[in-house]
Amino acid sequence: MKKLFIGSLAWATTDDTLRAFFEQFGTVASAVVVTERDNPNRSRGFGFVEFEDDAEADKAIAEADGKELDGRNITVSEAQSKERNDRAAK
Repeated sequence: MKKLFIGSLAWATTDDTLRAFFEQFGTVASAVVVTERDNPNRSRGFGFVEFEDDAEADKAIAEADGKELDGRNITVSEAQSKERNDRAAK
């Protein structure tokens, strides 16, 4: 299982549209647009997509990075673990 970070999302992008876009690359285990804590209806402009198969995730990175979704060119990369980011900040 591999988790991808999706950046530069349009405000209109939802969990469902994110999932639908990435299903062209393989089986999506989850797709979530991150929202503001104080306003869950407002996107923070990024999200995460998790693939069952690492090869499908790698294909999505290669083919979806820079592509248009809901009128915006998105960025797609492998998500960094929170633990790894915490260590880098110290």
